[in-house]
Amino acid sequence: MQISQILSPDRTFAGVQGVSKKRVLELTGKLVAQHTSLDADAIYESLIAREKLGSTGFGHGIAIPHCRLSGCSKAVGALLQLDGKIDFDALDGEPVDLIFVLLVPEEATEEHLQILKMLAERLDQPTLRAALRKAANAEDLYQVMVDAGSGD
Repeated sequence: MQISQILSPDRTFAGVQGVSKKRVLELTGKLVAQHTSLDADAIYESLIAREKLGSTGFGHGIAIPHCRLSGCSKAVGALLQLDGKIDFDALDGEPVDLIFVLLVPEEATEEHLQILKMLAERLDQPTLRAALRKAANAEDLYQVMVDAGSGD
């Protein structure tokens, strides 16, 4: 799967102010809702419910918050580059400054797992993480992420 199938330039955000995990997830709900037909509160509540099961802080300053969402008809991604690092209860204890949010339809169990695996493999690459952190704006951030998967 190509990143561009789930991520769009209008759901890519650079220099996002991050205060806490809860605030970033709340803001994410609002940002995604502005660019989709999904409900901001439903996104936030579903992401928080998923975090209660265990942190989606992946390691190396990356988090991949994800959930199945009622009303979601296809996989939707959003990429946030934070202006600073926040505690995300990550597995490695490192604070997070890059967040890739994944929302999938409630019935998309297998697709959900496949996309998560692809994202985790990509974001585990040190060169990609460095390039994402160096991106000066949302357009550059989007291009770095899309180009990382162009060989698929």
